[in-house]
Amino acid sequence: MLRGLIVVLTGVLAFAAPAAAQSQSGSRFEGWTAAIIQADWRDGRGQPIQAFDNARRDLGQAFQRAGFERASMVEFSLQRDAPDAVLSGVRAAAAKATRGCLLYFTSHGAPDGMVFGNAPRMTPDVMANMVRNTCGARPTVVIVSACYSGIFLNALQGPNRMVLTAARRDRTSFGCGADERYPWFDGCILETLPNAPDFLALAADARACVNRKEAEAGIERPSEPQLFVGADMQMRLPTLRFQRAP
Repeated sequence: MLRGLIVVLTGVLAFAAPAAAQSQSGSRFEGWTAAIIQADWRDGRGQPIQAFDNARRDLGQAFQRAGFERASMVEFSLQRDAPDAVLSGVRAAAAKATRGCLLYFTSHGAPDGMVFGNAPRMTPDVMANMVRNTCGARPTVVIVSACYSGIFLNALQGPNRMVLTAARRDRTSFGCGADERYPWFDGCILETLPNAPDFLALAADARACVNRKEAEAGIERPSEPQLFVGADMQMRLPTLRFQRAP
């Protein structure tokens, strides 16, 4: 399965500024790298589906509206892009925009790792090395939308990190069928992002949205999305407010 996130702000006097002045140059995410990675494109039987690709496309647009700069955002589909090219592309983008990182993965998952195209599954150790080598000590938000994605929580923890996963380490997530527009977790991020003031609110609202969808569907073993916020990020995240159109 799969899932992910982002943020921005306006100045203290932004309410008095003309609309033309409220551009992305005033965003709190100026200089942040954002990478949206669609790591699978198939259902459980290996047949192509559109849900992951729809999520990648619309999450990129939604995060731009929230204040992420298009010039510092990269999007990849493992249906078209080779795994090594994706990893090198994310590192190259992060080398240019060095103030912060947003990494969003949407894919299927298993108890031992996340599907990463046709490469071996991405395990927690591999993802932890990727995040460390890409983002270093800068403020970093990692969102993993996949079944069993809670397996990544411990490996990704750090004082400069926020980690949001679509499910507990022992639970599946939902919404990856051929008749779904998005995986449910990604859809909840898209539903709640326009009204969330910051990443912490986005995480809370998206988790509530997932809980609601699963209750309405009569899911007996809910996915239970997981959240970790490091000590430094507890102080920083409330200042990273999403940007809103006037």
